[in-house]
Amino acid sequence: MAKSNGGIIGALNPTSFGKCTVTSVTASTPAFAFQPGTRLVSAAVVAGGGGGGRGIQGASSAAGGGAGGFRTCSLFSICGASIPITIGAGGASGTGPGIGPSSDGVQGSSSIFSTITSAGGGGGAGACSSPATSQPGKPGGSGGGAAYVGTAGTGNTPPVSPPQGNPGGTGNVPGLTQGGGGGASAAGGNGTVSTAGAGGAGSDVTPIFGPGLPNSGVYAGGGGGGVYNFGPTTTGGAGGTGGGGAGSSSASVVGTAGTANTGGGGGGGSGSGSTGSVGGQGGSGIVIVKELNKASGVWNLKSQFSAVKSGTWPQVGYNVDYLVVAGGGGGGSNPGAAGRGGGGGAGGYLTSFPGGTKIFAGGSIPVTVGAGGAAAKGVTADGSPSIFSTITSTGGGGGGVDLAPTNNGRPGGSGGGAATRGGAGTAGTGIPGQGNNGGGGTEAPPAYGAGGGGGASAVGGSGTSSVGGNGGSGSANSITGSPVTYAGGGGGASCGTSPTAGTGGSGGGGKGANNSAPVTPGVAGSVNTGGGGGGGTDASTATGTGGSGIVIIRSPSAASLSATPGTNTVTTLPAPAGGCKVATFTVSGTLTVS
Repeated sequence: MAKSNGGIIGALNPTSFGKCTVTSVTASTPAFAFQPGTRLVSAAVVAGGGGGGRGIQGASSAAGGGAGGFRTCSLFSICGASIPITIGAGGASGTGPGIGPSSDGVQGSSSIFSTITSAGGGGGAGACSSPATSQPGKPGGSGGGAAYVGTAGTGNTPPVSPPQGNPGGTGNVPGLTQGGGGGASAAGGNGTVSTAGAGGAGSDVTPIFGPGLPNSGVYAGGGGGGVYNFGPTTTGGAGGTGGGGAGSSSASVVGTAGTANTGGGGGGGSGSGSTGSVGGQGGSGIVIVKELNKASGVWNLKSQFSAVKSGTWPQVGYNVDYLVVAGGGGGGSNPGAAGRGGGGGAGGYLTSFPGGTKIFAGGSIPVTVGAGGAAAKGVTADGSPSIFSTITSTGGGGGGVDLAPTNNGRPGGSGGGAATRGGAGTAGTGIPGQGNNGGGGTEAPPAYGAGGGGGASAVGGSGTSSVGGNGGSGSANSITGSPVTYAGGGGGASCGTSPTAGTGGSGGGGKGANNSAPVTPGVAGSVNTGGGGGGGTDASTATGTGGSGIVIIRSPSAASLSATPGTNTVTTLPAPAGGCKVATFTVSGTLTVS
């Protein structure tokens, strides 16, 4: 029988275009939003860790809490634009003051992603009066450690496949040491005559989600057991890798809490001193989601076309780092005599490098490099924005012009500095996350000092009598393999006896002008730094234009990058950067990623 699709047959598999976006969810949310094309995800779901038990003087020390349950899934199908996610809290330490259950650590709370629930870690056993009354560890995702000869808390409770955790360890009577809590990849250690049981090791999820995750991608380590500590020969158990807290060996030191958003168990308390010590609280949980690209299998043409049309057919691309710096604002000037203008604000500065959230890039992507703000007698201008994909940095604000009411610094990525004639103006405001405010001016005739423009890492300096404010400092970035500083503010102009112009901020900011001996012009912001221009004075001195911006993209070594036009460049970094590719745009153009 003839096929309308040209005879291509095969299973109809789901497509997904999630751009390999990885998100670490550290707090509960009623609506975690997916990328529009996402249909399949991988996820790690880690519950809150169990609290360590409380130790009591004259009784015993206490055991470590178990790690929160640890579960992963791959090719998990999602339906809808968003789902609720629950992040489990860590369990509290036992409080006592008496021996028995009141001194046991509290179980952590569950974390939930869709149909996947990871159980909270079991609490560590609290103090007991003798080995005959040994407290058991509590069950949970991973089990809490036991006191002396008590039964270790069971892990993988409730049971799931593959298991979500491991049992805790037991104590040691001659050593007066207690067991460690279980971890995602190993059981809690048993106490010995010299050392309490270590927490069980957690699990590393970087093979699934890649580098750059909180806590280096290792989660759900058990808490270490505590010791009675009659002498210097006994020590508390170490916390398991993956956020487990260490056990206490001194009444003056509480058991260490599990690290937040790891699901680590809390360390057990000590039984020494006049009161003993409490254990550590369990660490809160975490959910990590990777939205997948997938179109494997055999496809008929109709289904493939439908997937492309709906936006779920994956494109070739990579997650890349970016540095996007807008053009700096021009320095302010003066339309008449004896004036002094504010320094231009630096262009907005946005970056993912190092350690920030990368963005997906595939195919041909337009890149805009913002121009610096112009500067001329009696006028000022903001810098222009720089744009890459969904990232837009705002141009720097122009410096205040020395004539009220235009003597205010202009707002921008970083704000322009205020001018001073006709009353000191107001500093321009910067955008949080991109830059800082400019500086204010001072008018004390016959001496004047205009404000400096804001920079990426600092506000512009305020002018004082005869001294212009310095431009705010820029920020250094090593996305190209070497540190370079960008987005410094322009210096404010000065006027008076022995005037001193404001210096430009590190990162390309231009120096302000002096209007009397020595007469110096305002200096332009450096090209391709986003630096603000230096403020000008009267007709005898020029005003600095803002420096143009820059866009830099850094990709994995597997990516192929090309940049047009030819003034833009692509380089390959040597070791230890592992062959990463770097595309540098000094003018607007197009980046192609394949």
